[in-house]
Amino acid sequence: MLLRPGPATWFADDEERGAGIDYELAQLFAKERGLALKIVASANPEQQLVDGAHAGKIAGGGTYHPAAEAMADAGRLLYSSTYYSVYPVLIYNVDGYKPESWNDLAGETVAMLKDSGLARQLAEVRRAHREIEWDLLTLPSTEALISQVSEGTLSYAVVASNEAEAARNIYLSFDTAFRVGARQDLTWAFPRSQSHLRDLVDDFFSRTRRDGTMQRLVERYFTHVPVPRLDAGAFHDRIKAGLPELRGHFERAQEATGIEWRLIAAMAYQESKWDAQATSETGVRGLMQLTEDTARRLRVADRLDPQASALGAARYLRELKDRLPARIAEPDRTWLALAAYNIGIAHLEDARILAQKQKLSPDTWTAVKQALPLLALPEYYEDAKFGYARGGMPVAFVDRVRAYYAILLAQQPPLKPRLKMLSEAVEAPAESAAESKALPR
Repeated sequence: MLLRPGPATWFADDEERGAGIDYELAQLFAKERGLALKIVASANPEQQLVDGAHAGKIAGGGTYHPAAEAMADAGRLLYSSTYYSVYPVLIYNVDGYKPESWNDLAGETVAMLKDSGLARQLAEVRRAHREIEWDLLTLPSTEALISQVSEGTLSYAVVASNEAEAARNIYLSFDTAFRVGARQDLTWAFPRSQSHLRDLVDDFFSRTRRDGTMQRLVERYFTHVPVPRLDAGAFHDRIKAGLPELRGHFERAQEATGIEWRLIAAMAYQESKWDAQATSETGVRGLMQLTEDTARRLRVADRLDPQASALGAARYLRELKDRLPARIAEPDRTWLALAAYNIGIAHLEDARILAQKQKLSPDTWTAVKQALPLLALPEYYEDAKFGYARGGMPVAFVDRVRAYYAILLAQQPPLKPRLKMLSEAVEAPAESAAESKALPR
């Protein structure tokens, strides 16, 4: 698989493990077909296929289906069906001028990745706006291009909308100005000799759409929760100023519980902004804002002790994850446990049952987050076993923790030896008899 690296399609962590929607789809397809998979980074996967069309190679990671008028030029390749659609957008450095249209950019320089799918798709746009200087750059990834705009090295660039969204919480000094072209369909490309492989992938994409796998991956990688820029800026400052002092506490909590330290850190920031002495008007205290009852049950003697607070919260989240039915896969298992951490597992179960009644999956965060806010409405909470709940609160909590966690994943290395990531299944004990009755398998 020839993959173009990008913040949404494929990226590697510090130990060269992969993530991203193209990466995960490729892993699933290879496993289903019993094939060995080798990922090769490529700045121009489609051209590499054309230049040396080796049998069995697939190109992905920001590959766009050619427009009808460009099919002749793409005649040496085959394309799969679409798995997602995006728009090309112009991004700009927020300290500079925000243009409203191409007319505002006469005499300016706009960068794009050289020979990228977007550069080919927007060739006509470039020809139509010769008053703009187009700078086609050779960079390792779209993220590198976005980074240069955020740093001010470049004033303007064109990227795909999904990658701009994926990077907006990481790089704070860029924003989107306007769409610059029609919808682009993300696909995989194949040598013309591999029509059978293309057909197998099309069947695979169709099945993943039907069974909900594609929706879960899209939600994981393309549904990004934006942190307000003021909050995101403060978080980046606190990473530099406050995290070094607390990091050891989070890492020791991971070693004791298996909960990833960056997730614990994200929870702590959402709870207390990393203030170990924080005390709210409702009586919750400390780094993880534990209630007195919860601290007592978790054997946290001093809620203002950051190590004890982080360890207690991690134990609690571990307990909640283990109480969920074993069939629930990651990362939904973690997001659901976070919701239970905020609102209680009893109300979470009410929301899962409500999701099931609405013919939604009770085992995915995407579905349960739709059901949770309904528990504040009489027509729903009157039939719920545990009654009224402010169900919008855990939705906001999980979304914000996820946003902070994504920033930490991008900026902070994992603890070594490395534990299982959220994309890997986590073994959990079988649920109790009471839990198994709550929702049928």
